[in-house]
Order: sequence, then C-alpha cells, then structure tokens
Amino acid sequence: MSNTLAYAVQTATTPLAPFEFDRRELGPSDVQIEILFCGVCHSDIHQARNEWGNSIFPMVPGHEIVGRVTQIGDAVTQFAAGDLAGVGCMVDSCRECANCKSGEEQYCEGGKLVLTYNSKFPDGTISQGGYSDNIVVDEAFALKISPKLDLAAVAPLLCAGITTYSPLKHWNVQAGQKVGVVGLGGLGHMALKFAHAFGAHVTQFTTSPGKEEDAKRLGADEVVVTRDPEALKALANTFDFIIDTVSASHDLSIYLNLLKLNGSMVLVGIPTEAASVHAATLAGKRRSLAGSGIGGIKETQEMLDYCAEHNIVSDIEMINIQDINAAYDRVLKSDVKYRFVIDMASLKG
Repeated sequence: MSNTLAYAVQTATTPLAPFEFDRRELGPSDVQIEILFCGVCHSDIHQARNEWGNSIFPMVPGHEIVGRVTQIGDAVTQFAAGDLAGVGCMVDSCRECANCKSGEEQYCEGGKLVLTYNSKFPDGTISQGGYSDNIVVDEAFALKISPKLDLAAVAPLLCAGITTYSPLKHWNVQAGQKVGVVGLGGLGHMALKFAHAFGAHVTQFTTSPGKEEDAKRLGADEVVVTRDPEALKALANTFDFIIDTVSASHDLSIYLNLLKLNGSMVLVGIPTEAASVHAATLAGKRRSLAGSGIGGIKETQEMLDYCAEHNIVSDIEMINIQDINAAYDRVLKSDVKYRFVIDMASLKG
C-alpha cells in the first residue's frame, strides 16, 4: 500500500482539509503517477456538497490530473518511469460491453464504470481523486501528454477539454458552420477554443457584458449578451449547432429558437434542477436537443494530441491546495478565468 497525502471533505457541510489514505499496491498493468497539477471542476463542488445525492465520504475530489510516472507494473507496455501522464474522469470499466469495446467506456453498460473519485471498484474500495500527491491507475485509463504543452494548463483538458471536444466531433462541427457557445467558464472557454480551431463561425453567448473582449481573444467571432432580447431575436433560426455549458438552471428555449432547420443543441453543463422544453420548440424546425458526457480514452488521447498539434490549453489560475475552499467559493461566483489548477507541490509545503 502507498501512503497518500491529500485534501478531503468529510461531510457535505464541512470544508476540505488535510487527509491521508492508502493507495492500492501497484498491479502488473498499473502505473503510479506523481500528481503535479490537478484542475478544479465545478462537478467537484457538486460532489463534495452532495448536490447530486450520491456522495461517498470521506471524499478526495479531482479528475483533471497530470503528472509524471514514477513506477510501472511488470505488464505495462505503454508507459515508462519518467513519462508525463494524465488521468481524467474514469479509471476503470467493464471493458466487455459493446460501448467499452467501441472506445466509449464512459457509457459502460456492464455496471463496472469506476469514476476517478466518489465511485467503487469491484472489490468495494472507494476511488479517491487527484487532490493528492499520487494515483495508481491501470495503464488502459492513463493518457500520454506531450511535453510541448504547459503541463499545468493541460490539466483541465482531462475534463473541460474532452467534455467539449467530444460533442463538437460527434456532431461533426466544421468550417463554415455557425456555432453558438452558451456560457464562458471552464467548459465554455474550451468549447470556444475548439469550435474556433475547427473553423466554425463562433458566437459566444453570455450574461456578462464585460466578457466581450475576452471572448474574442479566445476565438469568438461575435459576442451576444443574452439579456438583450432584440439581439437574440435577430439571430433566430440561424445556428447549425449550439453547445450549452452552463451548470445553473436557465431557459433552454431561448437558445433552441436560434437553431435553424435540423440544428442541434447539446447540453454539457449539468444543473441540479430539471429543465423544461415545449415540444413545439423542437418540432417546428426539426431541431434536436441532446446531452453529452466526457469522451472515451481513445477520443481523449485524440483530443490531447490535437491540442499538442494546435497549441491549445486551458486558461488557468494556479492556486495552492490550502486555498481550495476559497477557490470553491470563487467558482460559484464565476470569479475565475477560466479554471483553477492546484499546484500539488503545495500539499507538502
């Protein structure tokens, strides 16, 4: 067993605090990674505060993990000690169902999907995440990271990056299309960067007038403040695709009405309250409303390779682990541009 330093939450109403636990022994197909940086995802807050009703305590959050391989099992073939590596939102699956075999492990139907934290391995052990100094993971769920990129800024790609890259690829967003991005936060700024890189004409939708300059810096061709009903009315029936990254409850119909015939809107933010949409809003223009999770391991590696080729990383603000509770409060106020990343060296400081 490997003693691990971490920050954990003990209940839904207590702050994150120092915590120690044991990682499993290194198995034949495992790699051990010294965690150098870990991103802070809004879902970490949902889980830490049990807002989705499925939290297991004590909990070490964190699923945007990057670091360096320190040990490998005897059967490992894809990694060597010293390699840069990452771990995203999942660390195991059944590997036998149709979805797993087709590289869509995130939609595992075998009942054995193990998330990076707040989940259970087949033996009943609770998974613990990246607000810690190391992680042990099967090499099949570890990802290669190019040394070309700023490692700290790569961390959010393991969730915010793949969560937006995957639907843009699945719905075949391409040059010449008109694409809308709803929300300019951790997910939204990555959706904006990818849609721009794919050659689409990108419109950023935001409730904040002060974000226009930043949105254009990140790749927006135009910025629309959604509090202006006239600006929205002028865009009705014009969009091929809209990706909605907002995790707070909001009116989806505002954006669905902007889709042209056969247009699609995909939700990647997960509000705690259920949304309501009138069927006529969809039927009138044969519009589609869908959702999307993360990507599989193969697609996540594809995304990381694409980012290395096109020099795409997240815009981040680095923090020490001791500042994590204040960071959570700031995330809820949208007071970060655009993702907090924890310098895990601070764990030993």
